[in-house]
Formats: sequence, C-alpha cells, structure tokens
Amino acid sequence: MPLNIPILLTWLRVAMIPLVVGVYYLPEAWLPMHAKNMTAAGFFIVAAVTDWLDGFLARRWNQTSSFGAFLDPVADKLMVAAALLSLLALGRVADLIALVIIGREITISALREWMAQIGASKSVAVNFLGKLKTTFQMIAIPLLLFNDSLFGIVDASVLGAWMIYVAAVLTLWSMFYYMKLAWPQIRERSGLSGEATAQK
Repeated sequence: MPLNIPILLTWLRVAMIPLVVGVYYLPEAWLPMHAKNMTAAGFFIVAAVTDWLDGFLARRWNQTSSFGAFLDPVADKLMVAAALLSLLALGRVADLIALVIIGREITISALREWMAQIGASKSVAVNFLGKLKTTFQMIAIPLLLFNDSLFGIVDASVLGAWMIYVAAVLTLWSMFYYMKLAWPQIRERSGLSGEATAQK
C-alpha cells in the first residue's frame, strides 16, 4: 500500500467519520447541542477540504495510485452516508432524501465496479453532473449539521434543506445519466439484445 500525503489525508477523512457521528452521543453536560452542531459541522467541513486537497496534491506531486483511486471515493461515500444517518436520527433530513442519496451511491459504485471488470470504466467516469451533485451535498450537509443562524443572515437549516433537495434531484439525474451510458453494455451482457432479435 502506497503511503504519501494524499493517501494520509484520505485516511484522515475516514478517521473523522466516527467523530462526526460520535459527537452527538456525548452527554449534554459535556457538550450542549449547539456546540455539538458546530463541532460536527466543523469536522465535516475539514473532511470536505481534505477531499479536494488530497486529489489536488496527488495530481500536483504526481502521487496518484490505484489504491488512492479506490480509497478516495470510498471515504467520500462513507462520510456522506454517516452524516446523513446522523441527520436522519436528528430529524433534519427526510427518510426519502437519505435513501435516494445513499442508494444512488451504492448503485453507481456497484455499476462502476462491474464496468471496470469488463474494461469499460471510462464509459461511467465522473462528469460535471456528478461533481455538481457532490458540491451541493458537501455544502448542504454541514449547513444541516450546523442547524443555526448563519452570520445572523440566514437560517442554515433552511438553506441546507433547500440544497439537499437540489442535491437529491441531481443525485437521481446523475444516476439515470450513468445508467444510460452503461445501458449498451448491460443490454449486451445480459442478453437483452439477443432476446429482442429473436422475438423479431
């Protein structure tokens, strides 16, 4: 396993997952809810910054690796899923929204793994739509975790709620987009094209 600064930053992101979740299990006497919200939001923001930073440094220093390419999206998906489950338990995100986002991540991860096995991974490479979805998620989640007035101007929970709904729409849109790209391979490998020809 390669060990360099980008990989260490990715591992740091993984290590921060229990911190985001665990802070809400601390007794109120130790940390009041407002402080828990600020701490969890802060941890998530640091994790989101490391997500950008590890990729930037890996490209800048030519330290990309197959292990890093594997670990980076896994860390991202675990972080988002853990935060969404915490928000779900706190009643700050709808069940359907959490299901859509987490379900999509599982589906597309499985699709990419299968496409890589058949040598067609480039067909479902991350595109602008996927990046836009991630951007909305990474802004919405810390706003929902913070759950307070933002600089005395806007309620973070309201802004976060709107953004997570937009993220959910983009999540579905990007999922259907990737499925459409992969459909020719799915149809060919599943024998659907042969069945259609036989029926004619």
